Amino acid sequence: QVQLVESGGGLVQVGGSLRLSCAVSGRTFSSYTMGWFRQAPGKEREFVAAISRSGSITRHADSLKGRFTISRDNAKNTVYLQMNSLNSEDTAVYYCTADGSSWSHAVSKFNSYDMDYWGQGTQVTVSS
Repeated sequence: QVQLVESGGGLVQVGGSLRLSCAVSGRTFSSYTMGWFRQAPGKEREFVAAISRSGSITRHADSLKGRFTISRDNAKNTVYLQMNSLNSEDTAVYYCTADGSSWSHAVSKFNSYDMDYWGQGTQVTVSS
């Protein structure tokens, strides 16, 4: 079984930055495609970003490009989400995901949220 534990969420002012972390245990971290999703109040869950097993390939939601950056450290079994220039629309619960599929297969699962494992989520609130 794989456990995902997110951290780094909290309250931040508009224009500020946060870095989310997700620590993974239970299996070989480097065998998982990792991702971040979010769900704002009253809205559907949406894809934020994903990164391949080696970290050589990343994908970010078009609306977030330039502000959000996903990265991973396979030595630390951790994936990160750096979030800059935050605004009120970024307020949401952010979920870390792990998927045992190869990159090409995992990509097809992003829109259906059909990732193998999910964390409990961490709240990010952006206030003005």
